[in-house]
Amino acid sequence: MSDMLVLGFPEYQSPAVRLGKALDCPCDAVAVHRFPDGESLVRLPSELPAHVILCRSLEHPNDKLVELLLAIDTARNLGAERLTLVAPYLCYMRQDTAFNPGEAVSQRIVGRLLGERLEAVITVDAHLHRISDLPEVIPGARAVNLTAAPLMAARLARRSDGPLLLGPDQESEQWVAGIAAKAGLEYAIAHKIRHSDHAVSISLPEVEVAGRTVVLVDDVVSTGHTVAETAAALKAAGARRVDCLVTHPLLAPGAEQLLEKGGIDTLCSSDSIIHPSNVEQLAGLLARAIRSLDGADTLEPDSLIVDGG
Repeated sequence: MSDMLVLGFPEYQSPAVRLGKALDCPCDAVAVHRFPDGESLVRLPSELPAHVILCRSLEHPNDKLVELLLAIDTARNLGAERLTLVAPYLCYMRQDTAFNPGEAVSQRIVGRLLGERLEAVITVDAHLHRISDLPEVIPGARAVNLTAAPLMAARLARRSDGPLLLGPDQESEQWVAGIAAKAGLEYAIAHKIRHSDHAVSISLPEVEVAGRTVVLVDDVVSTGHTVAETAAALKAAGARRVDCLVTHPLLAPGAEQLLEKGGIDTLCSSDSIIHPSNVEQLAGLLARAIRSLDGADTLEPDSLIVDGG
């Protein structure tokens, strides 16, 4: 695959290297220098193949998006004919409508910005709500929304303690149910009421948890309030152990301390965002998705949420 190159950004270089190995193609680095005034200088290798894969997760996105745009246009100027973005965490997906007059619908704006500049966008467990079809979010590009659910199910199936899986709210039920079915485990769904970004209340389902191990399964942990409140309620109900398995460990400042205080025994995550809790590497799944766009590989149906273009 000498006509293909993975380019990783500085803070996400290790996953980019793993992706290059999984694709059996070279991996190089995008150099980024930030000036004292906050502007960025982006430098790519001076010679590029026809197909360039830009690998960068987009948590804390504002600087990253500008640098990504600079890299995209520079790659075009250097002769790249095909650009694929691999962003295991894709930013600005929550705001899919204007809840109050005058609000920017950031999902639509960012999606269009990427779709106009790229041939393909590949992400994992995109945090979508009312609009669940990723190609609708990113028009003009082939949009692939993968799921880490099979990796999570395989990890859970290897456990010897037969944990109860618990989803934090009704939105998670279909996802958690699928993981539980693949892992051969029991699951239940809690009820969440969100009062603000930093305040939630949790009602546990009517299932016996005393003396059991419970694994909270979710796509994103951000502030940690939902997981911490749920863990505290489970421990109060007699759960022996409460772990958390998540695709995207966003973990805002103070979140890890909140999880520890709430009673989470172990946090495990994918490497969609680099964090010490990473236990699942996504490179193999992402590589299959890239090859599938050329018909060189196929994705298992349960690895794919949406694939279109």
